[in-house]
Amino acid sequence: MRYTLVIIGLLVWILPAAAQQERKLIREGNKLYEGQGFEKAEVEYRKALDKKADSFEAAFNLGDALYKQEKYDEALRQFAALAEKTTDKERLGQLYHNIGNTLLSMQKTDESIEAYKESLRNRPSSEETKYNLEFARQRKQQEQQNQNQDNKDNKDNKDNQNQDKQNQNQDKNQDQNKDNKEQDKQDQNKQDQDKQNNQDQDKNQQNQDKQERDKGQQQPQEQQGKISKEDAQRLLEALQNDEKKVQEKVRKEKVQQQKAKKQKIEKDW
Repeated sequence: MRYTLVIIGLLVWILPAAAQQERKLIREGNKLYEGQGFEKAEVEYRKALDKKADSFEAAFNLGDALYKQEKYDEALRQFAALAEKTTDKERLGQLYHNIGNTLLSMQKTDESIEAYKESLRNRPSSEETKYNLEFARQRKQQEQQNQNQDNKDNKDNKDNQNQDKQNQNQDKNQDQNKDNKEQDKQDQNKQDQDKQNNQDQDKNQQNQDKQERDKGQQQPQEQQGKISKEDAQRLLEALQNDEKKVQEKVRKEKVQQQKAKKQKIEKDW
């Protein structure tokens, strides 16, 4: 979409020499402008302003040349400066029309709408301005729809991200629960194994204690029926000594009996 710019036409008047030079430079600029030579046209318009600093036509067309070169900031300043110094409604309508075009090209849709409205306040019959105003309003509506769609997409993306995050957390929790269950199972198996080992150890210890008790009960019985060789020798010697003592005692008793008998016999005599 190209927005129609308003270019001030030429005035066919008899002017002083300086004014004639200004007009000549403006005409040269207009020719270059119409031939798409916007940069060279800018040069000619600036030369015209050097000849006549307050030339509205040269200043206005300079703004157009800057706009065509997409020097939007410079063009906007040029048109705005002229609008501050102009009181003529027709000229104000032309200036705000071009200000609206410049703002629209800068993607400043809201500001362009206000500029077109200001243009129509000063020049209400301009069909071009009405068309551009409607175009700007439609663009604004489209921008709002796009913004709403972007917001919706962002919300959907955020919701999807949150859902993905929840799913990830759920999967993570499930994995964690699974790991915990597996760990619990391993711990339970270990506890069962430890319990079984303890039971086996207790059983082994009980068997060992029983064997020790059984062994302790059998040892005195074995010792009662069995004597060492040394003890047997000592016992034999003790028996022999006792027997000798007995025999000696018996012998002495016999000797005493014989003596007593002998004495008795001797007395009977």
